[in-house]
Amino acid sequence: MQHEEPVSVPAGPQTGLRGQICQAIAEAGGWLPFDRYMALALYSPGLGYYANDSRKFGALPGSGSDFVTAPELTPLFGQALSRQLRQAMVATGTSQVWEFGAGSGALAAQLLNALGSACSSYHIVDLSGTLRERQRETIARLAPEAVDRVHWHDRLPEEIRGVVVGNEVLDAMPVQLLHWDGTQWLERGVVVQGEAFAWEDRPTPLRPPVEGPFVPGTTTEVHPQAEAFIRTLAERLTRGAAFFIDYGFPEAEYYHPQRTGGTLMCHRAHRADPDPLVDVGLKDITAHVNFTGIALAGQDAGLQVIGYTSQGRFLINCGLLELLPPAEAQDAARLRDLAAVQKLVAEHEMGELFKVIGFCRGAELDDALGFAAGDRTHTL
Repeated sequence: MQHEEPVSVPAGPQTGLRGQICQAIAEAGGWLPFDRYMALALYSPGLGYYANDSRKFGALPGSGSDFVTAPELTPLFGQALSRQLRQAMVATGTSQVWEFGAGSGALAAQLLNALGSACSSYHIVDLSGTLRERQRETIARLAPEAVDRVHWHDRLPEEIRGVVVGNEVLDAMPVQLLHWDGTQWLERGVVVQGEAFAWEDRPTPLRPPVEGPFVPGTTTEVHPQAEAFIRTLAERLTRGAAFFIDYGFPEAEYYHPQRTGGTLMCHRAHRADPDPLVDVGLKDITAHVNFTGIALAGQDAGLQVIGYTSQGRFLINCGLLELLPPAEAQDAARLRDLAAVQKLVAEHEMGELFKVIGFCRGAELDDALGFAAGDRTHTL
């Protein structure tokens, strides 16, 4: 077993959550796998990061928010994405949109406005009651005529016929941590040491999905919950399409020998840090997505992979640049849109870090608009 120096766990708003995690560790025999710790830290009712009432989404540091997502940058993001959703709805003969993890509700409002009557009902699946309330407020403000068409759910329905969208939802699903000590794989979990949480590694039969080679000391993640979510979605999507947008890599890049530290990261006040054991419940915890695993999970469960590409290429394929105001409109709003679009598509910004994967069932969608140029399915 390996121990690292304990870290301080400050008292304050997260005391209740800390107590809940300590109890879970005790009930598990003194050691809690990281995926269970991450699930409690993010989703414990009323206490976890996504379940408490702290502000999470916002474009500017100093606004009280922790990070920005694409819909907060500009409504042009949702307008461009709607073109792909509309094409998929026509191809599959469906009219419902299902969004998982709708965040602030900004994307839902943008899609409702852009799709209009083509969207007969809009369904949001979100575990957080606090976020559901914020989504209601956002949609009422930005898409008031569509409020009556929006429905909220706290679990997957038994059947979905429609188009599914998830923007930065897979990265927030709990991951298991693995550590390679040079001779064996160990699973990394959390223990209590005094007043602190600390790491402890234990032997495990778990393995990354590739053979390596791995550098001794490597820590990485595996994603059984995200892949199980895709399989369950595939079972319940009887006809339609699904599009997921998130930061991540194909398997060969994800488990590259040089990526010795994994991808686990925390976000608070627009700053990133790698330590999920402090400020529990007060900051986001994420890991990059292994898109090969996501693609295989969907394919094995009966979905057709219709494309995989960078966010920048996807949005350009969907006509993002055409949605910009005309060049002669040199006003502040256009300049803001230009800056936002640059961030969305530039390779050194979100354009390359974020990827888009598409699935389909029950119809042919080989000419999916977002993957018309620059498709990278062959890299998965």
